Amino acid sequence: MHTFIKLAVAASRSGRLGDANRLIDCVEKVADASGARTDTFLGARYRRIVKRRGHAKAPVAVARSLLVITWHLINNLDPFRPELGAEWHQRHLSPAPKTRGLVRQLQALGRQVTLEPVSA
Repeated sequence: MHTFIKLAVAASRSGRLGDANRLIDCVEKVADASGARTDTFLGARYRRIVKRRGHAKAPVAVARSLLVITWHLINNLDPFRPELGAEWHQRHLSPAPKTRGLVRQLQALGRQVTLEPVSA
């Protein structure tokens, strides 16, 4: 099984599936069945990818994430790895680039933008 996981991770980089096709199909089905319904890092990843790429590609991306996580669990000697959680992406999303992009879009539409911090 260890060899199949290595093949599957390497196959995703080259674009060819080769011998790992069966394993990726199995993991993809698991990712598709449980990805959107869980309140975990992988569930949040599934929902983020569905918005951008659609329902066909999201299970494949989550399956690859599952394979990468499995590979790291097998190869690392440290058994403790905390669950990142569903809000991991929101916590690590920097508001400054998002703000700059939105201001740039409004300016491209011919609007003048003045930003003020919200007083709580």
